[in-house]
Amino acid sequence: MLVSNVRLLAHSLLKNKNLIYQLCKRDILSRYRGTAIGLAWSVFIPILMLALYTFVFSFVFKARWGDATDLPKEIYALVLYTGMIVHALFTECLSRSATLMHSNISYVKKVVFPLDTLSWVVFLSSLFQAFIGIFLLLLANLFITGNLFLTILFIPIVLIPLFLIIMGISWFISSVGVYFRDVSHLTGVCSTVLMFASPIFYPVTMLPENIRPFIYLNPLTYFIEETRNIILWGEFPAPENLIVSYIIAVPIAVFGFSFFQRTRRGFADVL
Repeated sequence: MLVSNVRLLAHSLLKNKNLIYQLCKRDILSRYRGTAIGLAWSVFIPILMLALYTFVFSFVFKARWGDATDLPKEIYALVLYTGMIVHALFTECLSRSATLMHSNISYVKKVVFPLDTLSWVVFLSSLFQAFIGIFLLLLANLFITGNLFLTILFIPIVLIPLFLIIMGISWFISSVGVYFRDVSHLTGVCSTVLMFASPIFYPVTMLPENIRPFIYLNPLTYFIEETRNIILWGEFPAPENLIVSYIIAVPIAVFGFSFFQRTRRGFADVL
């Protein structure tokens, strides 16, 4: 069953790759259409946020990451920015998925349109922004610490399970959101909860030992920590943790896709 659903998912992606590319391109460009500098906003905003984090947390609050005192004072901003990139990617897809079908009623009414591709469009559009953020993070890390570790080559390998989890949740939420509009309000609350329940502003080691296992129930915790490890600290991902992340991520993606395909028949009637 799992294998057949994986094949259907892969077949849908390959079959509609050109459609996904065109819709994704249009989605990205539409964000900045009519603005003075256009697509340059996608670079300017992350630079502005990184500069703001650096100034506020490193120079105003003089924040330190955990007990580390031998690191450059600007490192806290980089640590924070890394966590925010992962969090923003996840929560943007989550919030947009809740109203995805309602925002594309014209596509829903078309019998032959592959509605599952809309979740790919949302994800890839958010991923475009995340990749810009990661690129700026690498440059900032090189400038501040003088380090650019070869472990950055593991970024795609570490984050692919996160991408699969996002897609699975996106398909599930976009489907449920058709029948229950309250989901859009819940996703906003979940985004805020995830921000403070993730090790974005603090390391896991600062938590009491009896609480630490619970924070790993948060799907973002592992990916935030591993992204920091390979970019900022130059550490290789632990193979056993990486394998577990794939074992968990694939069924989530397959479940979300199959759930979407089973429930999509009623979308047109509800909308």
